[in-house]
Amino acid sequence: MELDAHGTYIFKKKDHILYVNAQGPFNEIIVQQYAHDIDEFSCKFNNKKWVSLTSFYGDSIFTPEAEKYLIAILQGSSDNGLLAHASIILESCCRDLQYMQLTRIHQKSNIAFNIFSDVSSAEKWLEGYTGNSTIQKAQ
Repeated sequence: MELDAHGTYIFKKKDHILYVNAQGPFNEIIVQQYAHDIDEFSCKFNNKKWVSLTSFYGDSIFTPEAEKYLIAILQGSSDNGLLAHASIILESCCRDLQYMQLTRIHQKSNIAFNIFSDVSSAEKWLEGYTGNSTIQKAQ
């Protein structure tokens, strides 16, 4: 979905992984649209467990309102089979701020998460969740 003034994202599904390419900054308008789209897209996993990998390009930070929405979205996605989420921060001037914000969002949503600098490492970490039938959420 592209709402340039509010942020952009696109989805791609491969096996049990939902790939998201996103560029912010993000406000509540784009995050509300994302909530709608992720609900529809998660149906493609046919009630099976899945993981997600989001690549954030540029200074992709969230407004306080968007951050609250994203926490609720992650909690809802967990109810729909999401096991873990990996993030990659690319081409950012405010990486530390993004890292802190993403950490706070995922801790509040009680979703297993990690932040990486490359896709290969993120995919390897996610495989640890999908290859194990005794998966547990982050505490």
